[in-house]
Amino acid sequence: MAARRTGSRKPGLGRGLEALLPLEQPEAGFAEIPIDRIGPNPQQPRHKFDSENLTELADSIREVGVLQPVLVRKGEEEGSYVLVAGERRLRAAASIGLEEIPAVIRSEAGNESYLTEALIENVQRTDLGPLEEAAAYRQLMEDFSMTHELVAQRVGKSRSAVSNTVRLLQLPAVIQGMVERNELSAGHARALLAIDDEAYAIHVAERAVTEGWPVRRVEEAAKARTGESKTTTKTAMPRVRPPAVIELEQRLAEQLDAKVSIDYRGKGGKLVVRFTSIDDLERIYRRFLSRGA
Repeated sequence: MAARRTGSRKPGLGRGLEALLPLEQPEAGFAEIPIDRIGPNPQQPRHKFDSENLTELADSIREVGVLQPVLVRKGEEEGSYVLVAGERRLRAAASIGLEEIPAVIRSEAGNESYLTEALIENVQRTDLGPLEEAAAYRQLMEDFSMTHELVAQRVGKSRSAVSNTVRLLQLPAVIQGMVERNELSAGHARALLAIDDEAYAIHVAERAVTEGWPVRRVEEAAKARTGESKTTTKTAMPRVRPPAVIELEQRLAEQLDAKVSIDYRGKGGKLVVRFTSIDDLERIYRRFLSRGA
């Protein structure tokens, strides 16, 4: 069990990107921006946001801070900004009383290459926590339109490693807090992702912390919940799945940042893609659209 992280840490400051992007260029780079200086994106097609989902995001921000900064550009008035991406993050941060939010600022001339290069270079050498690393990868994919494959190539990791790290952001806020405080390791967190029941996942996480469970014990608890424990009767022979189906299942999960299962029955079968909220479903839908474009 990893030891509890020592030292104070100021919440809500997007430390991951603050450590990655230079602060000397407030007109083009990373900066803390007052929320009331950021205007809405006029091209944002959505005007209604799921209140329950915003509450979950707000809980996450309260636990671990704003790990993934919003993306903005300079506004017409001096000191003003226009939101480019991250309205849910902005709304959630405002709802819990934050006055400032970390932001990546795009210059008028366009500095996307500079920002992505700075982020990629520093994510390879900066000592980030698991959630900060996950947020940095998601920032590259969501706000800078990089694929899983490209992020993996640029940071020198496997595609599955990048995808599994990003999935840590799907954990409940309570568990994210345990990871952030170094009470749970990234290995514990990945094992907990296999549990669909949020309440049970939190229960297992709390026991893992208080009783000092190793990762293997968490994995066994997850398998027991899904009926895959060693108590399965010997007469229940597992169905052999073709390697090609398993590979496709893994690739789909990585591409969609979601849990995917393929039930192959020889001539046909069933594809199940799991989502955690309406916003997550819309994200998956947009991912399908981008692949078909």
